[in-house]
Amino acid sequence: ERLERKRKLTHEDEEETVGPLPVESSQENTETKKRKSLPYERVYLENLPSAMMYEKSYMHRDTVTHIVCTRSEFIVTASCDGHVKFWKKKENDIEFVKHFKAHVGKIECIACSSDGFLLSTISEDKSLKIFDVINFDMINMFRLTYLPGYCEWIYSGGVATPAIACTEKDLPVIHIYDGKGQNKEIAVLDKIHNSPIIFMKYNYVYDVIISVDQSGMLEYWSGATGSYLHPQNVQFDSKLDTDLYDFVKHKTIPMSLTYSPDGKLFVTLSQDRKVRVFHFLTGKLHRVFDESLNIFTQQQQITPQLPNMEFGRRLAVERELERVPSFYSSNALFDES
Repeated sequence: ERLERKRKLTHEDEEETVGPLPVESSQENTETKKRKSLPYERVYLENLPSAMMYEKSYMHRDTVTHIVCTRSEFIVTASCDGHVKFWKKKENDIEFVKHFKAHVGKIECIACSSDGFLLSTISEDKSLKIFDVINFDMINMFRLTYLPGYCEWIYSGGVATPAIACTEKDLPVIHIYDGKGQNKEIAVLDKIHNSPIIFMKYNYVYDVIISVDQSGMLEYWSGATGSYLHPQNVQFDSKLDTDLYDFVKHKTIPMSLTYSPDGKLFVTLSQDRKVRVFHFLTGKLHRVFDESLNIFTQQQQITPQLPNMEFGRRLAVERELERVPSFYSSNALFDES
């Protein structure tokens, strides 16, 4: 048995060493491959991320419905479960500051003052709450006797009374409050609109508010210095001298309104997918950008940019988006230029 084992071992060794041994190439050892050099390699290496994690999540426990960026370098977010969170803008990041369980119902609107110091929230729980943005603290609260729809600060810097306007959701009525005062109305405006108001926007340059109702009507009215009447610093006395009836004429309703930084222009995005730019003082149209689907269909028929099958698929997606509630949250903004 021992002899047979030795024979097997010697046989296996012979099988392993069958054939010529590989000869090491002296050229491979001596020659070094040329290293490829990347222009500005040091710059790329210095900008590579070096953190443990490369993404961050700034979360609410439910769907975020409102975001406001203040002039005081804060970001405020609100979710549909009534929670409000404050964030501080930093050079390369944002930092969580404070969390409020502000309301027990869905938040309808949040608004920040033009100076970035005060913030307001309204909810379907019939409450209006005021926050000090710089100190991220709640400083006042109003119990409302109606279901609120929209709120907007209507004062500019240096005014003793920080006035806030709040609309009723089902009636064309606007209530004015002192944001730091008692739960008492300063004024009630019920003759400006004939239909429930969708939103209001304050132009702090001219101390004028533009409000929009469900019929597509736009109305100018002044702040506290003008006793909430038709402003005297605009260049028209009647809307017949303006293009403000353009929405009613085209049977559409604005979804957003934003002022230019100097206050001389404002832009609207309406449900007909048209972006309209107006001169604020005259109410005249400056330019209209047609983003409707009919325009793209006509362009595709004249000079096809996509295969017909692909264009039809994208057109169906766009039409489907119009049925989603978030479509009505679309807006148009002016950039710094």
